Amino acid sequence: MKQLHFIDYTIISLVLGITLFLGFRFAKRQKSTESFFLSKGHFPSWALGLSLLATLISSVTFLGYPAQGFTSNWILLVQGLMVPVVLVFVVWFIVPLYRRVIGLSTYEYFEKRFGLFARYYSSSSFVLRQFAGMGTVLFLLSAAIGSITSLNPFVVLAVVSLILIIVNLKGGIQAVIWLDVFQGFMLFASGIICVVILLSTIDGGWTETIKIASANDRAGFGPYSFELTQLTLFVMVINGAFYAVQKYATDQTVVQRYLTAKTDKSAIKASLMGIFLAVPVWAMFMFIGTALFVLYKQKGLPEGMRPEEVFPHFMVTQLPVGIIGFILAALISAAICSLSADINSLAAVGVEDYYKKIRKNRADKEYLFAGKAMVVFAGILSACIGAIYLSVGNEGVLGVIFTIYAIFSGGIVGIFMLGFLSKRANRQGVNIGIVVCILFTAYAFLTSTPVGVNDKKLILDLGRFNFTHHKLMLGVYSHLIVLVIGYLASLFFPPPAIAENLVYSRWKKASHSNGNITG
Repeated sequence: MKQLHFIDYTIISLVLGITLFLGFRFAKRQKSTESFFLSKGHFPSWALGLSLLATLISSVTFLGYPAQGFTSNWILLVQGLMVPVVLVFVVWFIVPLYRRVIGLSTYEYFEKRFGLFARYYSSSSFVLRQFAGMGTVLFLLSAAIGSITSLNPFVVLAVVSLILIIVNLKGGIQAVIWLDVFQGFMLFASGIICVVILLSTIDGGWTETIKIASANDRAGFGPYSFELTQLTLFVMVINGAFYAVQKYATDQTVVQRYLTAKTDKSAIKASLMGIFLAVPVWAMFMFIGTALFVLYKQKGLPEGMRPEEVFPHFMVTQLPVGIIGFILAALISAAICSLSADINSLAAVGVEDYYKKIRKNRADKEYLFAGKAMVVFAGILSACIGAIYLSVGNEGVLGVIFTIYAIFSGGIVGIFMLGFLSKRANRQGVNIGIVVCILFTAYAFLTSTPVGVNDKKLILDLGRFNFTHHKLMLGVYSHLIVLVIGYLASLFFPPPAIAENLVYSRWKKASHSNGNITG
């Protein structure tokens, strides 16, 4: 691969400079935990919408979607396509719910409804998922930049992590959101530029791209069977529906945006805008992978190149000077934006769910200091996880990520649905459902995962009692287990006393008399 030009490095440096500027631009306003984590009412709906877009888009989108489009069809896009389908039905009551019953942490609702165990199970699951995801983003970014430039990927990881910490430490949520707005425009521009250059480089353009992609099974969303043991459209639709609820009803990074908005209507507009912008972006980068397949079927690739390396290879060999720098700057900016949202949300959960429980009734100044300390800790730990991923390679990343998601994040949607939809569900029943869910996900993971990457021997082999369905169904089953077991177990205990705004039927009745959505 050719070396980057001085102009490319200048563009990348300029974008990093703008990122740091935004951090220091809002430094003087971070005088309370409210301004550091929420800064409520300071952002228009369109800015929050772009912030949600940037939160959902990272270097995983930049590199993972093209790699998927290059190697297979568009079936993994179905998960994203299900989000707006589900969101348009649930956002109208999820947003007002959280804006009325919690202060900062999403998991405060879980405690009010089902007690401390539900809150800490949910919040600890969020923390583990975030650290795993942040490590992945840093790994992908560092590995990609290292393969394109002469820079050591560990140096790239250290520099990006340092910028992340500085921006969050100085600018708080205001810097995060306005940085997201800046990234939103770069994101669309970079994707469109790549698509235009790809189609102009492919012999035959758009028509030939569609023809070759269709002939080589790079189009469509199949297989279309109802088989649960393999990745099918049916599996992705079910998984995507639960993913949508988990992301928009239980994820702190998203719920925190609801709380940041000035009114309910502003938060709802931002939510809808964010996801309806994210879907075409996901589709655009998936199409980039499809077009890369067609291009290199015509021109050929260097021997032994992995799918994750194809898009970076295209950047440095096909894009002109200056454009390469802009695309790489957008890639770096996408990672910084999504990670900034993650770090701020992690610190918010750390302060609200843990520090305030240990240090009750302290001055807000102490809580603000604790939040900033957690920003530093989260940044350093994420960098360490990314460095481990760089050391063990891509296979290790996927294994660790799935382990954390499978064992520790199961059933969150089930808890939320029981809490909001059922007046009969109670603390004891839900706790039983959570325990059963943990045991089931551990069993399913251990009896379906090989000991090593190239090893057919399972970690735990129970013969015909092994879990044989596709692993994406594991998340679906975990939510259903909490939902069903939690409800049935609740019937053996007295009905709970519930505040009227915590359950949908009572919330709906109260909202009609008080006004459902403000603003």
